[in-house]
Amino acid sequence: MSARIVDIIVPDAEVAGAREVIGRHCRRFWQEMVPDGREKFSCIVQPRYVERLLAELDQSFGAIEGFSTTVAALEAVLPPLEETPETALPGPDLPPPTRLEAFFSRDRISTDEIYDDIAESIAIRPSYLLTVVLSAVIAALGMRSGQVAVVIGAMVIAPLLGPTMGMALAATVGDRDMAWRATLTLAVGALAALVATFGLGFLIVVDPTVPELFNRSIVSPADVALALACGAAGVLAFSRGASLSLVGVMIAVALVPPIAAAGLFFSQGYEVLGFNALFLFATNLVCVNLAGIAMFLFQGLPPKSWRMTGSIAAVWAVVLMLFLAVMAGRIAFGIGSKGLIEQVLDLISAPLG
Repeated sequence: MSARIVDIIVPDAEVAGAREVIGRHCRRFWQEMVPDGREKFSCIVQPRYVERLLAELDQSFGAIEGFSTTVAALEAVLPPLEETPETALPGPDLPPPTRLEAFFSRDRISTDEIYDDIAESIAIRPSYLLTVVLSAVIAALGMRSGQVAVVIGAMVIAPLLGPTMGMALAATVGDRDMAWRATLTLAVGALAALVATFGLGFLIVVDPTVPELFNRSIVSPADVALALACGAAGVLAFSRGASLSLVGVMIAVALVPPIAAAGLFFSQGYEVLGFNALFLFATNLVCVNLAGIAMFLFQGLPPKSWRMTGSIAAVWAVVLMLFLAVMAGRIAFGIGSKGLIEQVLDLISAPLG
């Protein structure tokens, strides 16, 4: 992970305090004069120290007129900044991180950077709705024809990535406003995808027994494991600044195809398969959020309230347990994939009889 350059501007009267704060969080910085009676500090900071530096700067100077801070990534630094226990900088009023904490959080970008990456993607814009519709249509056509590569193309577009990550991040740090906006954006996007593929179903011939399509109507423990892995891997890559396309493959695999399949099923009159596909979508959404919260916490994101974050995670866990109970009940009563296939074949052959 490259270092960060943090530019800090403070009034002349706050220079001494700024130097004291900066000295606790970085080893290299320089100072220069800027207009209007202010001073600028340019600091080279290791990624794991950016968050605590910004937090202390905001606490010390956030209410002072003329204060500002910007953060940018650096591709290379010479001589390099060493990342060893011996060179670790002690945190203010905090015990030094354990080796395990340092290992898992050393490459994570700061919470502010994650916020900035997610903020733009949880707004309902025409471009977002258009992307959702196109992704769902591509996924639907790919599943209908059994073309896995086309379905992957829909995953790479990843329109639901931002809202899903926004929900997990908001639950982790206890941001109600972000949680509301992310949930609303995800709900609108999911509805747009469902409506688009429902309309598409009237224009094309759909064979519900095509494996790529039919598999989206089956919910099994393997799907739960897949969604949990998607959520954890997605957050892990996202918090390290990975490209949205890479993270999109990890997340969209669990969200976009089930919605698209549900739209096609409903348009053809296969309500049971349609509701099963929506159930798969709901299960995957719960798993992705639960795994996302766990991974954010695992990487050291600081919750505003452990009680709030723990409560939200507990709710997701309870919902997942209920979904697993439904799956177990279906298996116990023999309502599995074999029974669904027989129902579909009966529905297809009914008009011929």
